[in-house]
Amino acid sequence: MSKQERRAYSVREMIKEKKASKNRVNIMEKIMPKLLLLTAAVSMFTTLGIVFTLLFETFTFFSRVSIVEFLTAKEWLPWNEKSGSFGIAPLVTGTLLTTAIAMLVAIPVGLASAIYLSEYATERTRKIIKPILEVLAGIPTIVYGFFALTFVTPLLQKIIPGLEVFNALSPGLVMGIMIIPMVASLSEDAMSSVPNAIREGALGLGSTKLETAVKIVLPAAASGVIASFVLAISRAIGETMIVAVAGGSSPVLTFDVTQSIQTMTAYIVQVTTGDAGYGTTIYYSIYAVGMTLFVFTLAMNLLAQYISRRFREEY
Repeated sequence: MSKQERRAYSVREMIKEKKASKNRVNIMEKIMPKLLLLTAAVSMFTTLGIVFTLLFETFTFFSRVSIVEFLTAKEWLPWNEKSGSFGIAPLVTGTLLTTAIAMLVAIPVGLASAIYLSEYATERTRKIIKPILEVLAGIPTIVYGFFALTFVTPLLQKIIPGLEVFNALSPGLVMGIMIIPMVASLSEDAMSSVPNAIREGALGLGSTKLETAVKIVLPAAASGVIASFVLAISRAIGETMIVAVAGGSSPVLTFDVTQSIQTMTAYIVQVTTGDAGYGTTIYYSIYAVGMTLFVFTLAMNLLAQYISRRFREEY
């Protein structure tokens, strides 16, 4: 084969390979949108399935128990089929009480951590501290629950003699510790995204580093920071194992943090362990409680999105 023939052969091979490669790319371009649509559809239908299941079983519950009683009664005594009471208020109170305690811990500590990591820490320090902080988010919640019951509660009993073994204070504090990484990480990301020109302008006008962080950078990152707070609240409302282990199972309408309480998630855990038979009113009550919990978390997520959009437009 002559040199000219070999060159022509090489060109033909290159053209053939180019066409084959282009065909493979075209096939992938046709397949990937369908594959992505399928995954999106699976997610959407799963969500719809959950919602329809909750709605159907909740309607069954309200066919047996008045929705007025469910919303206005002040006692939750479901175990007596004949004279029981299904007032959701004690479970909602227990949930909001532990959530409030958790936020009193998570928001100040998480926000302070975010300000330090964003405005004061060096790059090397940030790379060390942030992963260590985020390790808290990777600890199983059942571990947090036993930590609250066996370590935090005995410690608090030395300070508060009247504190019961199961109480609202201990799981609330430990929940706050667990949520710190969420607040710190999301807030730090929001503050780090603020342009350095804003910081330099504030410093150039004579502001101190603290004033720049608190009065300039923090308001500029308000959409992300406030959204992190709302998402943290949603996370605390939906927490299960910590309150189930350390909070107790006494659905009492109280704001006393030293008493045993029961949250909505803890009640669902209690019933699903097998104490209630299928088809009973108690069995269907977990769907009504679950729907209430779903409404709470959905409202918090919608609020986070609204706040994020609102503040982003202002700043």
